[in-house]
Amino acid sequence: MSDAGEGLVDAEARLSERMFERELERRASAARRLAPAEVERNRQIESLRLARAEMERQQALTNHTGRRAQIEAALAEIDRRVAAVSHPTAA
Repeated sequence: MSDAGEGLVDAEARLSERMFERELERRASAARRLAPAEVERNRQIESLRLARAEMERQQALTNHTGRRAQIEAALAEIDRRVAAVSHPTAA
């Protein structure tokens, strides 16, 4: 009886692995369909998102008013750039 149970577990693991592989293939296929300009735009937005997260982390850690002002200016600039990249015709 345990052999049958192991077979089911193995089959379930293979099925789960195959479903994961298919999802990766689907995402890769969708990424290939994007225009190069769209891929670059997505890369820029992701980079700005990460920069904003780092600035927010630094802002939470600092108490110096001068540094806080610098960080607020940096956050405003990042937001401006995100808007420009997200809506190029509005810039």
